[in-house]
Amino acid sequence: MYHPEGPTFVELMRQALASTERGYDLIAPKFDYTPFRTPDPVLEAMARAIERDTPAGRPVRAALDVCCGTGAAMTHLRALCTERVVGLDFSQGMLDEARRRVNAAHGAAAVELVRGDALALPFDSEFDVVTCVGAFGHIVPEDEDRFVGGIARALRPGCRFVSATTEMPPLTSPTWWMLRTFNAVMRVRNALLHPQFIMYYLTFLWPKVRTRLERHGFRVEALRGACPTPFEHAIIVIATKP
Repeated sequence: MYHPEGPTFVELMRQALASTERGYDLIAPKFDYTPFRTPDPVLEAMARAIERDTPAGRPVRAALDVCCGTGAAMTHLRALCTERVVGLDFSQGMLDEARRRVNAAHGAAAVELVRGDALALPFDSEFDVVTCVGAFGHIVPEDEDRFVGGIARALRPGCRFVSATTEMPPLTSPTWWMLRTFNAVMRVRNALLHPQFIMYYLTFLWPKVRTRLERHGFRVEALRGACPTPFEHAIIVIATKP
């Protein structure tokens, strides 16, 4: 499950006992060697979807990756952008890792990294594409509308929010029980310990995410079968702002 260069069990426990922000600062240098980083085949499928839906003669000038982490999605976005690719995260440790990776990625777009809150995006009609992957578990349900509203505000009219999700696994599957157990442990941890570490699975799933996006005026498409095995259940969500 874990790469030999990934974090040890003790390092993961230290992360889990810290705040969300501090936890990611601690794990940042080894994060790409964990199973929590979005796999490249999923990111590549997102990039292909962006290319597919980019109108001829209208290049992707600027893209934003929200909760960018170590810049995995940004390395794919940079090759698609003509002007700038921006990453926002609240962990300075993750941003430091992203700077090194994205600056070395293919493409000539300017790289900008912003330390900030995903629930208070400091952008207004600036981007042709906004992405977010692997971070929805940090957004509690009562904040999801605020999160989507900020993304809608950051996009130019007619432009797209692209993300990846899946459907709820069946109740009979080991995955359902494993993730529900993890969530229960985290709720107990957060009830007993402060500051909290906000990370829950089975959030922002299809088709509920469609309703959330449509509430903010997006036209929503689900792209299935875009990822190879073992990621074939991933759904690429393309939400277009009117």
